[in-house]
Amino acid sequence: ATLLLIVIAVAAIVVTYAWVMTYLSSAGEHAGVILYKSNINFYGSGTKIDIDIGNSGTADTKIIQVYVGNSSTTLQNQTITPSSIPLAAGSIERATINYPWKNGTTYYFKIISSTGQALEFPEQSPTS
Repeated sequence: ATLLLIVIAVAAIVVTYAWVMTYLSSAGEHAGVILYKSNINFYGSGTKIDIDIGNSGTADTKIIQVYVGNSSTTLQNQTITPSSIPLAAGSIERATINYPWKNGTTYYFKIISSTGQALEFPEQSPTS
């Protein structure tokens, strides 16, 4: 009976260890990407927006989706140029979107990376 209890305890430890290691490696990968807005530029007579996105984390990722809208609840998926933007750790890359913007209006942005991180922020277009 004692031997059986030892075998069960060892099996439980092995299963717990495997689960914890899987969870930590997954969480560590997500924690390695930290997105931030570096700069935003409205131009093209109200038709184009450049968004400079930085990654201050330790893992590489890609920018795969950009959403823009007049409020945080009315975001629409936009086509970005290029369609998938590699974003290395410690770097800044530019996403360009064609979006009809008006002077002095606040727009809401949501950037999604291939590792699942989202960066959301509002930005006001130039007043003139």
